[in-house]
Amino acid sequence: MTTDATAPWLIVGLGNPGPEYAANRHNVGFMVADLLAERVGGRFKRAQKAQAQVVEGRIGPPGPANRRVVLAKPMSYMNLSGGPVTALRDFYKVPTANIVAIHDELDIDYATLRLKLGGGDNGHNGLKSMTKAMGPDYHRLRFGIGRPPGRMQVADFVLKDFSSTERKELDYLVDRAADAVECLVTEGLERAQSAYNS
Repeated sequence: MTTDATAPWLIVGLGNPGPEYAANRHNVGFMVADLLAERVGGRFKRAQKAQAQVVEGRIGPPGPANRRVVLAKPMSYMNLSGGPVTALRDFYKVPTANIVAIHDELDIDYATLRLKLGGGDNGHNGLKSMTKAMGPDYHRLRFGIGRPPGRMQVADFVLKDFSSTERKELDYLVDRAADAVECLVTEGLERAQSAYNS
């Protein structure tokens, strides 16, 4: 699927708003979006047309690979992410193929990243809401968090902070995830997959 080189990209970090959720596994999308905002030299501010915070900027070297991006953090709860994302897509006139959702993924081991285009939601409420609102044909950066230990419920696991062991690697992984998004936007999916899918 080719993307329009002049159209902006909408990069959505999925998470829940509020300080009590900030360090949860479910909020790793927000963590990556925050780092990308830092890299483009912007600060998140309230979007006028959607229940979200946004930063506008550019990613990539000067020249044809330089891309206009809108970084977004929906300020609805995770299971209502589709509404804000659709409003931003329409406002900024972003093709669905230029949307990237950054999210936690239970079925991938911790410290593993996977990029893909389209597919199912795998029970992830943020993806479920986005797909219901606009179909499945957007990019995903899946940030592996692994499965809950023992009999812990999935909902409890994703709403817990990363463990002290996981936190040792977390900054590096968030940094790598931000690199993967930049590579996807500037060099395309295949190149980003071969460099970052593990």
